[in-house]
Amino acid sequence: MLDLKFIVQNPNIVKKACIDKHEKDNIDQILDLNRMRKIYVSERDSIRKKLNGISGEIGKLAKQKIDIGSLKTEAAEISAQVKSVEEKLRFVEENLGKLLLTVPNIPHPDVPIGESENDNKFIRDWGKPREFDFEPLNHLELNEKLKIFDSQRGAKITGSFFPIFTGQGAKLVRALVDFMLDLHTSTGKYTEIFPPYLVNRASMLGTAQLPKLENDMYHLDDEDYFLIPTGEVPMTNFHRGETLTEDELPKYYCGYTACFRREAGSYGKDTKGLMRLHQFDKIELVKIVYPDNSFDELEDLLSDAEKVLQKLELHYRVIILCTADLTFGSAKTYDIELWSPGSKKWLEVSSVSNLTDFQARRMNTRFRSKTDNKLHYVHTLNGSGVALPRLIIALLETYQNADGTVGIPSALANYFGSDIIIDT
Repeated sequence: MLDLKFIVQNPNIVKKACIDKHEKDNIDQILDLNRMRKIYVSERDSIRKKLNGISGEIGKLAKQKIDIGSLKTEAAEISAQVKSVEEKLRFVEENLGKLLLTVPNIPHPDVPIGESENDNKFIRDWGKPREFDFEPLNHLELNEKLKIFDSQRGAKITGSFFPIFTGQGAKLVRALVDFMLDLHTSTGKYTEIFPPYLVNRASMLGTAQLPKLENDMYHLDDEDYFLIPTGEVPMTNFHRGETLTEDELPKYYCGYTACFRREAGSYGKDTKGLMRLHQFDKIELVKIVYPDNSFDELEDLLSDAEKVLQKLELHYRVIILCTADLTFGSAKTYDIELWSPGSKKWLEVSSVSNLTDFQARRMNTRFRSKTDNKLHYVHTLNGSGVALPRLIIALLETYQNADGTVGIPSALANYFGSDIIIDT
């Protein structure tokens, strides 16, 4: 969340962020509630001061055995006034707190202003699209022969958008997970985490999935737990409520998780195959860093995600998201999109974001500076390194052969145990 003091001092900047991100503007209500909060705090403190004076007077007179009946009556009336003002203050603070959770993060000046994803800006691409001497198949057509995944049985067991990877498909998933984890952790830069797949409400609030995206989440009512929509949630919350030393920064974490999203507003989009799933696998990269260089850390994080695709020799492009496509909590986001020659589409496989101190304020994650010995909020970043379903689509379609088999990139062959996927 944003600092209330920042909102009060810079209402026009925050209003513009709401407009640019297509979020509801509740700033005037926040300012009104904050004014009321100050009035009630001042009134409460004034009445308490009066009550304390009377209480002291009662104590003195009681020792002198002087009648204090009228003072006790007055004290009771003032106590009731304090309680009444405190109830009003609680109501105002509760509503102020709820509205603060609806205010988005401020986009970085580099972020282009836009009205939709069509206004995202191309940054660069890597590699060249493969040239075929035959008409390439899409992943659905390839799957008919290779039996990589089974959507029908997945729907029978659970429901739509829960495919089962089978045989060589299951092996491919395992190989990609191990390959990416080893790539990110082999230098010692990232510490590997294998987190829970269920988190509590405080964790979801901390990383700003709630309250905005609650309808997209799978929720367990009895415990008030959520299935994680992304590894970002448990991994970023690893230091929720903690105060770190400056020497402990930066913290780099890497982990594999399954991810679960209802995507309530996406029905009718990409309904076949692996394009859009309610359960999918992903390698997550999380950084908890010193604020002054967090945007340099973003570029480094982007580079780490790109290494996966470079090692697999897949053609991709990098775009920067415009304000309208930027997530609620992000200040700046790059998307990495793979070219899928059979589907003839660009497929997003990673979003790499700097959320500045937006999550840290919600999580109360701070560090003590050696410069001023004061507490400051950390900056948090996250990115997919990378998500599997669309990576698998692009890999199958890029490395397919005319006979319907699929080659395996050399960097992945040892993990997969073969350099080809064949019809078994």
